[in-house]
Amino acid sequence: MELESVKHFLKGKTILVTGATVFVEKVLRVQPDIKKLYLILRASNPTSVAERMHNEIIGKDLFRVLRDELGDNFGSFVSEKVIAVAGDVSLENLGIKDANLRMDMLEEIDIVLHSAASTKFDERFDTAMRTNTIGALHVLYFAKNCTKVVVLLHVSTAYVCGESEGLILEEPFQMGKTLNGFSKLDIDFEKKLVENKLNELQTHNSKEETITSVMRSFGLERAKKHGWPNTYVFTKAMAEMLVEHKKENLSVIILRPSIVTSTYKEAFPGWIEGVRTVDSIAIAYCKRKLSCFPGNSKVVIDVGFKLLNKICCQHFQKRYLEFNRKVQAAMRLLDLYGPYLSFNGVFDDRNMEKVEMAAKQGGVEMDLFYFDPKMIDWEDYFINVHFPSIFKYLIK
Repeated sequence: MELESVKHFLKGKTILVTGATVFVEKVLRVQPDIKKLYLILRASNPTSVAERMHNEIIGKDLFRVLRDELGDNFGSFVSEKVIAVAGDVSLENLGIKDANLRMDMLEEIDIVLHSAASTKFDERFDTAMRTNTIGALHVLYFAKNCTKVVVLLHVSTAYVCGESEGLILEEPFQMGKTLNGFSKLDIDFEKKLVENKLNELQTHNSKEETITSVMRSFGLERAKKHGWPNTYVFTKAMAEMLVEHKKENLSVIILRPSIVTSTYKEAFPGWIEGVRTVDSIAIAYCKRKLSCFPGNSKVVIDVGFKLLNKICCQHFQKRYLEFNRKVQAAMRLLDLYGPYLSFNGVFDDRNMEKVEMAAKQGGVEMDLFYFDPKMIDWEDYFINVHFPSIFKYLIK
């Protein structure tokens, strides 16, 4: 495996991005000589997408380093390099209505990075299917129609493995394979079930909150039937199956990160957007909705959970039983996140080690594109960087 300079690879390239605000910032900062970056944002019209671009992307604190570096030229630089596109990955052609713009994109794009997803563990099944599963298929089809495309990077999750135990190998999913082996997964059938359930609820004139509750429960039910602990990882696993099965000759990278937390160093330590897995427990603890969280201290778990568990107690205390609201909140978190605190799997990262070795031997700028977790003092990071960032950005 031979790897070249990442900055050289990105130079002059046109990139399509869905989600991944951090990726947009880093590319613009470390390789300002990209040709163009198309960013898909959910919006109804060009005016709305421009507002979202300013308020939810460029206006974020994340861009302060680049803003300080460029000074008065920041606005013109972003306008020259980034094109915000009103779209929706859950729709065909990514929901891009402007035919001329869509044609330009298909002729210009070299790299596609698909990260947009609904990450709620108990998301409505219909929403998760549209965004995570069918959305991935739409991005794949769009990438295959790009005349110059070099690679599609599909961001998944390490936990598509469900609650597997032992050494978990990094292998692609076979179409229709379930984790429990008791049934065969038919993605078209799952889509049909979603449609039928929605039609049934609408026929009975169900209220929106009722539909949301039922579809959330339905997603968890279907996920557990096939061996996955929640709707998020179930729909992401189906996405992987579709991408792998239908990619044909397109070069595809499936990236499976585990827990996503705040930034380690860049653009600065501690930037975070949106509540992530471990943060739900931390926020509940900080808001006094949760005093502790049970888990198996002997298993190998993601370090964020391990350190948080050191801060919390090991068992629920009896006096909290009288506070029903707190108990219900705790039980909901336990149902959603409990499987990851008793997770008995160890991820095989030999592929990543091979990439790291090749990167060090090749021309990759390791000072900019580092990814060795051994370089991080995890306790210092969580205590002094990540948990303070929760207070700054997430707890209002």
